[in-house]
Amino acid sequence: MPQRPGAPIVAPIEDRTLSGIALMLLALLAFTGIDSCAKWLVLHGLPTPEVVFVRYLGHLLLVVALALPAQEPFLGTENLGAVLVRGAFLLLSTILNFIALGHLPLTMTAAIFFSSPLWICLLSIPLLGEEVGPRRWAAMLVGFLGVLVVTRPWTGPVHWAVVFSVGAALCGAFYSILTRRLAGRDSTATQQFYAALLATVGMAPLALPGWTWPASPGTWFAFLAIGVFGWAGHQILIIAHRYAPASTLAPISYVQILYMTASSWIIFAQPPDAWVLTGAAIVAASGLYIWLRERTLARGGA
Repeated sequence: MPQRPGAPIVAPIEDRTLSGIALMLLALLAFTGIDSCAKWLVLHGLPTPEVVFVRYLGHLLLVVALALPAQEPFLGTENLGAVLVRGAFLLLSTILNFIALGHLPLTMTAAIFFSSPLWICLLSIPLLGEEVGPRRWAAMLVGFLGVLVVTRPWTGPVHWAVVFSVGAALCGAFYSILTRRLAGRDSTATQQFYAALLATVGMAPLALPGWTWPASPGTWFAFLAIGVFGWAGHQILIIAHRYAPASTLAPISYVQILYMTASSWIIFAQPPDAWVLTGAAIVAASGLYIWLRERTLARGGA
């Protein structure tokens, strides 16, 4: 079917699972940059609404700045409702996560957020019609066991901020499901633009009245970098979902616990204990198994 004049160029869904997994790993590195910058900014006195606003304003400016010179249409969409709902879930997930980051270590928020792959697997069956085999379910459960080892909810009272992390994980799952549904229907630039626009406009009334400027070079770096990490992470994530199903990419997200552990240790001087290291090893093994399984299936198909 010929494309409408001026319509966004939408890349089709491709069966490139291993490339999708590799891109997912890169996206997770960028997402670790978002959380690290957010935690730094909140700890150095910037209000959470302002941090959320800056994160999406930088994201929005990058989308427009890169799309306009390339004359890539990004405003037109026939799925406006789904695009806006996707953006709303992303915004809500970000708000809940940034609030939690002000009270919990990066390793804790990351581990809790990794319950979202289980939600994705559950939701991808009725919403996307995807099939999840027993081996992938087993890898999911093993990975979630690693998350429980990291968080150790049985050791004492649970901090109230944990509730916000759980809410962020559930919203993140819905965001991933909608990302997959829109893959091949809307261009990457279109999805990026509307998600960033919705968040920027929605957070402006809360962020602007109490505006606080950074007071140190490190805070300025985080202030400027958080939007770049946001744009890069979601740009790569959208492409990854075009190459591989959401249920395949979901277990790979567990690998982010390793990125977050390194950031927590190096940047915030919060080294992991033996429980965190054990849980992270379980999580990494789960993600590695999925990668090896997909590689075997890809070779068999070839």
